Amino acid sequence: MGRRSILVATGWVATAAIATVIGLGAIRLVGESLTGTPGGVRSEAEIERALASPEPVPTGTTGTASAGPGTTGPAPSASSGARRGFATDGGTAVAECGVGGVRLVSWAPAQGYRVRDVDRGPDDDVEVTFQGATRGYELKVRCIGSEPVAVADD
Repeated sequence: MGRRSILVATGWVATAAIATVIGLGAIRLVGESLTGTPGGVRSEAEIERALASPEPVPTGTTGTASAGPGTTGPAPSASSGARRGFATDGGTAVAECGVGGVRLVSWAPAQGYRVRDVDRGPDDDVEVTFQGATRGYELKVRCIGSEPVAVADD
């Protein structure tokens, strides 16, 4: 191998290294919008703190149900009546009872589902519909006493 070939190979490797460093710097500069999740990656402790906070998710664990909604125990709220989480295979929702009736505090579709329709209230009843590729789940909630309860659709 001649001296000229070694210089060409060294120049090519140096150019590739410089281009890689510039590319990585540009990605870091642009940030998470290209390569990560908005808000960054959260630690397990941060997730536990967020789940334990009263807004927008109640404390406790969420039950699941294969055919209908499952419920968790209510978490009291300072501003209104009881708050309760509900889960279907299509997604989860949190509802609370208050002076104006029941209202949906939050809702989130399960993986592979999207929210098709939401009636968040406050009203006599509220509902959220989760739609998947082959099946949809509708969650309808009313207040019975001062507790949100999942009910069958009329």
